[in-house]
Amino acid sequence: MLKYQDIAKKIQQAIYQQDLPKDTQLPNIEGLIQQYQVSRTTIIKALNRLERHGVIYQTQGSGIFVRQPKKQGYLNFLESHGFSVDLNDLPGSSQVFNVDVIQPNAKVKENLQCEDDEYVYYIKRLRLVEDKVYGFEQSYYRKNIISYLNKEIAENSIFSYVKDICKVNIGFSDKYFKAIKLDEDIAPYLGLKAGDPALCVEEIFYTSSGEPFDFSRIIYHYDNAKFFVQSHSK
Repeated sequence: MLKYQDIAKKIQQAIYQQDLPKDTQLPNIEGLIQQYQVSRTTIIKALNRLERHGVIYQTQGSGIFVRQPKKQGYLNFLESHGFSVDLNDLPGSSQVFNVDVIQPNAKVKENLQCEDDEYVYYIKRLRLVEDKVYGFEQSYYRKNIISYLNKEIAENSIFSYVKDICKVNIGFSDKYFKAIKLDEDIAPYLGLKAGDPALCVEEIFYTSSGEPFDFSRIIYHYDNAKFFVQSHSK
């Protein structure tokens, strides 16, 4: 994690831990420099990151203010830092069905840009929030980048493991959305019927150097899953 990302995380944690209401004014840039003992450049980058993520807003000549916090239990539709991180305001869990090493099919191979002799980890799990089914997830991780995964890791935050243990710098992602009707294979996992509507999200995650390492497909429960989007004009 880069320094400005760490400072942004600390400022965000301070806002949430103190339960600061909307429009609360934060210390100015000089105050934050003294508080966190970092450079002006680091603070500015941290604040810009928080503004992009909808945590704060900055008004020239007036200061830095807390933005309206998201409603409890909602996933940020545009963020790509992982399910566990975005729902840390509610108890979430995963029910893992399998963690297997397989040869990727043509679609997975294309999305992950795998070589012919590559293998991937295939993980199938339910994502739960307050014991309600939020979504059914199928994920594929390139084994030559993420060398080891097991059920215990998959039951928690794989992204935390990838960053902290595997030391992979996660860069960005491409996300694709479409409305679908559930088939007979997927519907039972969600406790729904074949033909029921659902939102399907496919996402390719890349390292900071642009190498794809994770292709995931999540099908969200039409009644339990909730999302929000925070726009930024700049």
